[in-house]
Amino acid sequence: MSPQRLPTRKVRWIVMSLAVLAAGTAWLWTQRTSPDHDLLRLYGNVDIREVQLAFRQPGRVAQMTFDEGDAVSVGARMALLEAQPYRDALAITEASVQVAQAELNKLRRGLRPQEIAQAQEAVNQALAAARDTERNYRRQSGLLASGASSQRTVDAARAAKDQAIAVVKAAEAALSQAREGFRSEDIAAGEAKLAAANASRAQAATALADTELLAPSNGTVIARVREPGSMIANQSTVYSLSLDAPVYVRAYVEEPDLGRIAPGTRVRVRNDSSDKVYQGQIGFISPRAEFTPKTVETTDLRTDLVYRLRIVIDNADADTGLRQGMPVTIEVDTGTAADMHAKGS
Repeated sequence: MSPQRLPTRKVRWIVMSLAVLAAGTAWLWTQRTSPDHDLLRLYGNVDIREVQLAFRQPGRVAQMTFDEGDAVSVGARMALLEAQPYRDALAITEASVQVAQAELNKLRRGLRPQEIAQAQEAVNQALAAARDTERNYRRQSGLLASGASSQRTVDAARAAKDQAIAVVKAAEAALSQAREGFRSEDIAAGEAKLAAANASRAQAATALADTELLAPSNGTVIARVREPGSMIANQSTVYSLSLDAPVYVRAYVEEPDLGRIAPGTRVRVRNDSSDKVYQGQIGFISPRAEFTPKTVETTDLRTDLVYRLRIVIDNADADTGLRQGMPVTIEVDTGTAADMHAKGS
């Protein structure tokens, strides 16, 4: 080997080593200063949010308003039951309320003046009969000494007098009760009967209102389970309604990255079907790990812990660009999250 080539090779190797070292240093510096250094990528799915709509009352389906795929607004009438049986039940309870009210009014007003006067006349008749039996008793007692009357006759006259006195007392008690009116306990019982009748009427009115099925929220019909004419039991599903808003995304963050995010952190959400970027924010971080570690938590085991996130989308498409169950990618600027942590502390 030539003595002049050896230094040239050494120089060449030294230059190449320095170039590699410089490139590695530049790459590390780029990674540290790059905006992606604070970017956290998470993966999740659009939450499936749907409601099973059913009547609270049994009956025959009279009308089904919407078909699968139709958009509905909150409060829209979606289905009807035949309401005539419930109208009849309501009419019966309304009549019961009227009867209970009339009976209570009668108890509160007491007896009519004519009934009080009738009770007074009964007392007068009893007094007249008592006076007559008193005179007969005295006459028979006077005749007993002369032998014109027997002891048996005198005893009968005394019994008639005592009976007449008892009739007078009973008539006077009836007159006092008529003047005083009904007892407070009777009035309280009448009030309780009226309250029960009103409760039954309210229950019947609620049952009649339940024959109309209204949409609880804006959404899209994803299943029409029944058809008009079907007999259904209460709580039998007739529609499945997918809720359009708000749109929630469910994602998971590993335990080492948990400190890089916070509730309220702004995020960007993308899906595979379009280039549109959806804006949102972290609304909830579960306080509980989805994976329960072993008793001895080594460093490796702790990295297996994940925590559930709920992300609320701000600008979801009106035409459901983010469909329920769709996989999405979430980008979090952890620098912003760190600033929020600092402000919170």
